[in-house]
Amino acid sequence: MKTAFVIVLLIISVILAIVVMMQEGKEGGLTSSISGTNETYWSKNKGKSKEAVLRKITAVLGALYLVIALLLSSKFIK
Repeated sequence: MKTAFVIVLLIISVILAIVVMMQEGKEGGLTSSISGTNETYWSKNKGKSKEAVLRKITAVLGALYLVIALLLSSKFIK
């Protein structure tokens, strides 16, 4: 049983690394926040964009990783 959780943890960690690398960096720095030029169509529709989906997948995989790591470190799984 413990071996199965370790394998799942490894798979999640690889997928999580790939999903994080697929995300784009925040391009608007200090200058765009001062000038207010970062207001675009995509910033208005954040919930439907590719970035929003990747962000949600990252959050779910991160939570799964945390739960499985805690289970493996506990004494519930032998």
